[in-house]
Parts: sequence; C-alpha cells; structure tokens
Amino acid sequence: MAKTPQPKMPKTKFWRFKIDVEKIGWLTIDTPKSPVNVLSSAALTELENLVSRFEDLIASDELIGVILLSDKDSGFIAGADISEFGEMMKTMPTSLERVHKLFARIERLKAPFVSGVHGFCLGGGLELILATHYRVAVNNDKTRIGFPEIKLGLFPGFGGTGRSLRQAGPVNAMSIMLSGKYLRAGAARGMNLVDKLVQNRDQLRWECRKAVIQKRKSKPAPFLKAVLAKAPLRGFVAKKMRQTVAKKANKNHYPAPYALIDLFEKHGDDWRAMIKGEPDGFSPLMRSDTSDNLRRLFFLSEGLKKQGLSGKDKPKFARVHVIGGGVMGGDIAAWCAFRGMAVTLQDLDLERIEPALKRAKKLFKKRLRKPQLISAAMSRIEADVEGKGIKRADVVIEAVVENLKIKQEIFKAAEKQMKPDAIMATNTSSIELEKIASVLKDKSRLIGLHFFNPVVQLPLVEIIQSKYNKEIDVKKGASFALAIGKSPVIVKSATGFLVNRVLMPYMLGAVNRVEAGESKELIDAAAVAFGMPMGPIELMDMVGLDVGKSVAEEVGFPVAENSKFAALVKAKKLGKKTGEGFYVWEKGKAQKGETPEHKDLVALGRELVKPLVDETEKCVKEKIVANADLADIGVIFGTGFAPFLGGPLKARKDGKA
Repeated sequence: MAKTPQPKMPKTKFWRFKIDVEKIGWLTIDTPKSPVNVLSSAALTELENLVSRFEDLIASDELIGVILLSDKDSGFIAGADISEFGEMMKTMPTSLERVHKLFARIERLKAPFVSGVHGFCLGGGLELILATHYRVAVNNDKTRIGFPEIKLGLFPGFGGTGRSLRQAGPVNAMSIMLSGKYLRAGAARGMNLVDKLVQNRDQLRWECRKAVIQKRKSKPAPFLKAVLAKAPLRGFVAKKMRQTVAKKANKNHYPAPYALIDLFEKHGDDWRAMIKGEPDGFSPLMRSDTSDNLRRLFFLSEGLKKQGLSGKDKPKFARVHVIGGGVMGGDIAAWCAFRGMAVTLQDLDLERIEPALKRAKKLFKKRLRKPQLISAAMSRIEADVEGKGIKRADVVIEAVVENLKIKQEIFKAAEKQMKPDAIMATNTSSIELEKIASVLKDKSRLIGLHFFNPVVQLPLVEIIQSKYNKEIDVKKGASFALAIGKSPVIVKSATGFLVNRVLMPYMLGAVNRVEAGESKELIDAAAVAFGMPMGPIELMDMVGLDVGKSVAEEVGFPVAENSKFAALVKAKKLGKKTGEGFYVWEKGKAQKGETPEHKDLVALGRELVKPLVDETEKCVKEKIVANADLADIGVIFGTGFAPFLGGPLKARKDGKA
C-alpha cells in the first residue's frame, strides 16, 4: 500500500505530526529526554508554528481534523515547565497573553481538534485540552486530571480559569482550582471537563477518530450550573468561597486562592473576560515570595525521588510484614495494602490486631469507594499472630513501643527467619539504630523507616542510616518509601534523628510556657498566625503525651516529675487518644477557650519556633542530614512547618524566622 503523501511541516523536537489517508492529522507530543511531557516555551513556539500550518491545510481542504495524543506511558501533559517560571517573570504578562492567543486560535480552527488523554493531564495540559473542541479520556486508575497551580502559589494562567467555568460551571470549576485536587476520569466526565470515556489507549485512538469524522463538539455547562456565575448570585458564591478558603489558608500566607476568587467575582459571568483578566492577577502571584518558596519546595520534593535505586537495580516489593498492631503499625500496614502490597500484621493476639483492621477498612472505604476495590484491599491485609509472614516478606517493619529491649528481642528472632535480601526496618522515633542492632549477627541489615502520624496524611519517611549500613540498603529503604507513595529523606542515626530532634525543643518550650502560666490557646494561636498548621500544645495532644514524654527523655529533654505534663501522663490523660490532655477532646477536636488579646501574634509565633529553627541549623552542621535543602523539606513534610516560608532555614535566611 502506498504511503499517504505528507505535507511540508515545520521542524519540531517536541511534536510529531502526520496525516492519514482520511486526511485526519495525528499530532503527538513527546518531550525529549523527559519521563513526562511539559509545555515549555520551546514546545509552545513549535505548537504556534504547527497551528499556523493547520490553518492553511484546513483552508486548502487537505486536513479535516486534528487529534492530539501523548506518546509517553506516564501520561498526557504534566503542565507548564516550572523550571522556566523564573525566566517567564521577565516577560509577564506578555508571555501569558501569547499563550492565550495560541489557544484561542486552536479554539477557532475550522476543523475539529480532538484531545485524547491518558495518565496525567494537569495544569497547562488541562488548559490546552479545554481549548480543543472535544475531549476523550481513558477511564482507569492512572488517569488524573486537575489544576495543581494553587499548590505553587498560583492559579491557572493559560486560559484555564474561564474555560473550566464554561465547561464545568462556577462551583465545580472553582472547587478544583482552589483545592488543587486531581480528578479521576469519571469525575472529570461528570464535571463536563471530559466528553467521552474509553477503557484503554487503543480505544482512545478510535474514539478520537470517530469524534473528528462526526465533527463532535463539547457542550458548555447547563444553564442551572452556569447561572451561579451571574449577578447577584455570583457575589454570594464568592463570599462563601472566601469563607471556606479562610478555614484552611491565611490570606497573608497564601494569597493565590483569594486572588482567584477576586477574579471570579469580577469576571465570572463572562468566561472570555475571565481569561483576559488572568495575567493581571497571575503576574503578582508569580513574583511573590510565597510562590517562589512553594516552587522551590516542588523541586526539592521531586529531588527526593532520586534517593532510591533506579533502572535494573530498582527493587520490587510484593510482601510486607509489620510487627505491632497499634496506631502506627496498623496504619503502616493499611497504607501498604492500599498501595497494592500483600501485608501480614503481627501482634501478641488477634484482639490487638482487630482495631487496626477496622481502621484499614475505614481507609479503604474512604479512598477506594467501590465495593470490589475495598474487598480486594482488605484481602491484601492479614492478621498474623504467629508471625508466619516474616519468612516471605520483602520488607519487615517493627512498630512496637519505644522500648530498646523489646525491639532487640523482636529483631533477634526475625533475623533468623527473614529472606537474605529482605529489608529489616524499625519505625523507632528516637532510639539510635546502633543500640537496636547491637544484638544482631549482621548489624548492617537494620535500617530505620520512620513514619509519621497520621501515616495516611503525612508524606515523610525518615530513612535512618546507622554507621553499620551499606549505601545500597539505605537506598533500598528509600525505594520502598517511594513505592508506597511517600517522600524519603535520608538522615543519620542519632538521638531523635531530624524531625523529633527539632520538634521537641519547640513543643517543650511551648509546654514550659503554659506550665509558667501562659495561655495555651494564645500559644497555639500565635504558632498558627506564624504559619504552622496547628499550635504546639494541640500537637502534643495529637502525638500523645506519653509518646511526647518518652521521646523528650530520649532526646535529652527530661520532663520534670512535679510538672503538670508529668501529672497528666500519670493520670493517663494522654491527649486526643484518651479524650483529654492539655485540652479536652470531643468528636476529634480540641475544645479551646477564649484566646487572650496580643499585640503581635506573628512575632510571638516567631519566638515560639526559634528553638526549632536553631535545632535544624545544628542538625545540618552535625551532618544529621546532608544539606540545608534536605533539612528544609524534611522539617516541612515532618512537622508541617510553614511551606510558604520555604522551610526553617530558608525562612531564617530571608529574615522571617
């Protein structure tokens, strides 16, 4: 069969284009030497040239439609090229307006332009497909669609604000932009961001072809959804959005959601006007310290993915055995099962394991929703009182009480049963690994995998390296953390490691102030005003006063026996888990009294976090962690330290801590 003659096209590095016998143009994005596609300035320039050629070919009847696909297994387009944002600031808002014009030209093409999406379609990638005429997506667990810009201190700037409002209506569109949440394909279809779902990539091509031939065109949101963008309802909707955002984000710390709501309130009844207003709102956000720090954290977070093994050395983890069915052990087991691994959970008896299994089911119901998926996840986690799973496990994690003798006995027994290449790990929060490993025949095997409570929410796992460990064992530990969707930071085995070492002087300093008569409500309010997710007294109650006291003593901050803190522990008033600690807890919330007036809460908060920042500096000097960047990202992920400040050391460098 003779090949279809191809028209002369512009030279491209990021795109491939060919016309088939039906005069359908197949446009493929494939960013060279990158695991994901991004819309760099060079890629957008090439797309401009291609669109000019499409216009000519359509006019001469040589092209009846265009189908846009990705050649990457990882997905469609992960967004704009964040590494270029610094350079982009020099040409703002002109650079945004140029992209607006390009996407408007795509929208005005006289032939169907259809997008076929699989995997990730985020940020600028979603903005691009919203400018095309029809959108088809693969409906599987890998497809994720959304606007993550808010997490970088920004909002969509390539026309996504107006076009998402046009398609999804104001409530849905603003919700996904303000939250930064990723949608599954079905949810995106339900919001009208996607027009058609298919089951796999082969069907994707055929459905896109059918859409071109049938000249399908996406329909905007129905009137009943769109009416909420009209006056006077729009003002009411905007007010409600501000109230919701204010519960999670301080305007002084995170201005982006408020700027987006302002844009909506001003132009939400005209999606084209909303797009036109994007550059004026986007440009100041891009130049803000908040966005600069959040973009830095993005790159630091991406860098953590390089701490594991790669290529042919990358290990596979199928089976995990967790020893200890308490809150930490049970939740580690549940998370591993959620991530697809077979898990055996060991404790002294079934009675101690059952609460963990109930929490696991609650997690699966919340995250997986579909009965068959929940059932499959539950089948992957198994009570194992006798510890039979140790022999088969690729990873064995101990998560029992912080008692050196008990941990040593557990590992002495486990060492005799474990596979030679299995990871042997402790979840100790403060005990030096060398002490635990001292009873082992092969001391080099034991590493630390220190998770944080709540396991489901907190991304950090400290990979603890003792003086006995080989580098490959530590990297295997980092690989395991990555395999279960966590962020590994490698730290040296030393009392308290990184996070607990920096947390204790901060938390105990606050406790001592309360012991001296200061208001716990004021202390907590000041920390939150500074930028912490919760105050240190509430955090101590969340951690558990018994755990806090134990860790404090382990890291060299003994609690005075005549203190209120010690009295609460003695009375078994341990915080949230017992219903009372420094606060009384009802329905999972601390019951707080009135907060006294204070002339400068932020300054008081800065004073409160100073011990944390000081201790972080010491950790870097003592090589507990390799450098200041890893210290910053580790402390943010492990303690929630104000992300908009870029971490404790970045904040101090900028004169803000």
